[in-house]
Amino acid sequence: MTHDANVLFAPFRLGDLELPNRIVMAPLTRNRATHGTDAPNDLNVEYYRQRASAALIITEATQISKQGQGYIWTPGIYSQAQVDGWQKVTKAVHEAGGRIFLQLWHVGRISHVSLQPNGAAPVSSSAIRAKAQTFIESGFVDVSEPHALTTDEIAQTVRDYAAAAENAKRAGFDGVEIHAANGYLIDQFLRDGVNKRTDAYGGSIENRARFALEVTDAILKVWDPGRVGMRISPVSPFNDLSDSDPEKLYFHLAEKLSDRGLGYLHVVEGATGGARDATPFDFVALRKIFSGAYMANNGYTRDLAIEALSEKRVDLVAFGQLFISNPDLVARLRRNAPLTKADQATFYGGDAKGYTDYPALAASE
Repeated sequence: MTHDANVLFAPFRLGDLELPNRIVMAPLTRNRATHGTDAPNDLNVEYYRQRASAALIITEATQISKQGQGYIWTPGIYSQAQVDGWQKVTKAVHEAGGRIFLQLWHVGRISHVSLQPNGAAPVSSSAIRAKAQTFIESGFVDVSEPHALTTDEIAQTVRDYAAAAENAKRAGFDGVEIHAANGYLIDQFLRDGVNKRTDAYGGSIENRARFALEVTDAILKVWDPGRVGMRISPVSPFNDLSDSDPEKLYFHLAEKLSDRGLGYLHVVEGATGGARDATPFDFVALRKIFSGAYMANNGYTRDLAIEALSEKRVDLVAFGQLFISNPDLVARLRRNAPLTKADQATFYGGDAKGYTDYPALAASE
């Protein structure tokens, strides 16, 4: 059965925001913030400006506090210099006709003492070290052992999310995405593979979802629900996470987010950057539970996106790696033009090479 490719380019209304197509730029960590301040710079401005034809850009994951940082040279949204840097990004994207959301991030245990304030231990739901690595100035290293957040520290972290959401508004963003995927802090509370707490934040699904929903509620005091999304990865083993009953957990979360009128749910289908069908999960049922937009991600090709949109399984499709090497991905997908392959050696850290020097279609033809 052939599907009409035009579904990819049909406009979509997200809350009160008009999107010109269904092609979203997924969040992509590139480790090119200013050394020392973790503020966005002119190189970042150009990178995002080049990709403004996306229906929506979701920025690279951006730490809400110094404690939230897990990798070197990733941007923050907790200092004035960072807000100023992001302001230049949002201005450039808006001038180029685009829309941009900031992804709010706390890595939790996926960090290293060298990145933490005063060399402290990273934090998590429970004091269990991840079998994972992170990227510091000297290269890749094993993550450090975390300490379990106290209830007072949880409350402070929720306040940090709210402050970051305020800063995102000051920086001129169109909305925010809560990063609750890929084994970072919110995910560390959600999934019972690591959350071994015995207080109000552990045990039952309701308790494990409490932190995610407290963060969401704090952000909804700053932003209209239609301008807020959440990214989840229900079955991804990324960063050493698992859950004993992911469908029950994420169906509960989706229902609670739906009740709050959240704009979209951004779902990593399958293993992050890996197999889409490694672990069984009913994503169609998840979509039916959630009343907002369903944004799908992970291994989508042009054909798969057209098929999923045509069959109304998804509303929006987020492309990651393809946006790294194809700044004009929307135009290329429209013309079914050849796609440039990304150079993995330049993904993390570096300069303009492999970042802002990928040619657009007219230039490369």
